[in-house]
Amino acid sequence: MGKIQQLSPEAHKRLLEEHEDLTTRGRIDIAKKIETARELGDLSENGDYQAAKEEQGKMETRIAQLASILENAEIVSLDEGGDGKVSLGVIVSLLYQGDSEPEKMLVGSIEEQREDVEVLSPDSPLGEALIGASVGDDVTFEAPNGDLTVKVVAIEK
Repeated sequence: MGKIQQLSPEAHKRLLEEHEDLTTRGRIDIAKKIETARELGDLSENGDYQAAKEEQGKMETRIAQLASILENAEIVSLDEGGDGKVSLGVIVSLLYQGDSEPEKMLVGSIEEQREDVEVLSPDSPLGEALIGASVGDDVTFEAPNGDLTVKVVAIEK
């Protein structure tokens, strides 16, 4: 059994849809590409065939990744809480020591990704240190080049 991944209902639905699409339409499309490339002749020197097989490998890797995530998913409501503390699903604004502009991050699984904000894993050293922190707290965590301190500037759902 893989690692439990906490996902919002929206992310879970999106991953289910992606898995369904890749295992149906995706596999049919790639099979057609491989068949078309095979018709071009000698496979050892056929760039189209090699590209299609590489695409198939990447797609199958993603299918396996999605299957593992979905099999081990724990669906959590990210709207719970509201207690003013950093928790899964919140967007936290952090001010690194020495910086003048805060950085916004969504605390959650990489599968929760959005275009407007960077995702911070709750399992990362910074994520672990931030869970439970409140606005105004200074949080220190172990980074590769030594300890770093960040200030929690804002927390939003």
